Amino acid sequence: MSFEKKTDLNYQRARQSMVEEISSKGISDLRVLEAFLKTPRHMFIDGAFSSRAYQDMSLPIGYHQTISQPFVVARMVELILKGNIFQKSPLGTILEIGTGCGYQTAILSNFCRKVFSIERISPLAERAKANLQSAGIKNYLIRCADGSLGWPTFKKFDAIICSAVSNNVPDPLIKQLNVSGKLICPVGNEKNQNLVLIEKKEKKEIIRKVLDPVLFVPMLPGIVNDDKVK
Repeated sequence: MSFEKKTDLNYQRARQSMVEEISSKGISDLRVLEAFLKTPRHMFIDGAFSSRAYQDMSLPIGYHQTISQPFVVARMVELILKGNIFQKSPLGTILEIGTGCGYQTAILSNFCRKVFSIERISPLAERAKANLQSAGIKNYLIRCADGSLGWPTFKKFDAIICSAVSNNVPDPLIKQLNVSGKLICPVGNEKNQNLVLIEKKEKKEIIRKVLDPVLFVPMLPGIVNDDKVK
């Protein structure tokens, strides 16, 4: 067996082990588990961390940012898919706030026609595009912008997922959520955070649920166009 094939086989086994772990922690949607089983997480992280690519943990990706813990990503994806009109059909569009290295974008691409993703750090946005291209993902669009303001050109989304914590769910994001859509965002401060799920039942009927404790990097304003993170 060649080194490349042996390495691929090792990664496949590691992915299987990771999926079994997140399943044991409560992820039950088979579609979500299948997406994690087929998405090569090791392609989205620095080679120095390749040995930990399929551990259920967050990892640094540079610029004071991290790739999120697989269980937390799976939990957020499962929440937006569960118990609504999209249960048995794909979402039209998903807005992702915080592209990072592109791994969550790759996961989300399995459940919608197109992922619209915002990353405020330009070098990370470019890296994510390269990672997604290498992984063969095509149904996405990445913009370098301030995620707290929503998609730069006003657009409505069936689901919105934030990968950074905010003191409150930004109003522009709620406005860009379709009726019957779901928005999930970590809310709190650097030490105490919880996932908050927002469901837009009607144009002015908003239901909020406070869920699991989590730990995310902060959602910061503005954009960064060079290697010096502000």
